[in-house]
Amino acid sequence: MRIETELMRGAGPVAVLKLLERKEMYGYELVEELGKRSEGLLEMGQSTLYPMLYNLEAKKLIASRWQEADPRPRKYYRLTDKGKKKLVEATKEWQTIAKAMGALGVLSGRLLGAESPRLAGGGAA
Repeated sequence: MRIETELMRGAGPVAVLKLLERKEMYGYELVEELGKRSEGLLEMGQSTLYPMLYNLEAKKLIASRWQEADPRPRKYYRLTDKGKKKLVEATKEWQTIAKAMGALGVLSGRLLGAESPRLAGGGAA
């Protein structure tokens, strides 16, 4: 399933912050983990990830450091205190959205109305 660009624009940074909450990671590692842990749903290429990382770093939500590695140095990213606070806020927002969508029957895959015998049967609501 392909996710709408606007939804991905909001989900991507939060997903990156969530991964960095666990441990420091370098770019390619983030790409791999996003794809694996989201079962491919939040899969993104490096050309999408790196501008996102630069943006998160400019906002001081993450910080980076270079580390020597074989065959070349790697840039590792970690969550800052400001990033931790942002992640808490964003998690609450996503939980609120998920709750609202669940109440509408969207998260269960059922259509609104189809689950209600009164609405589905044409009876009085």
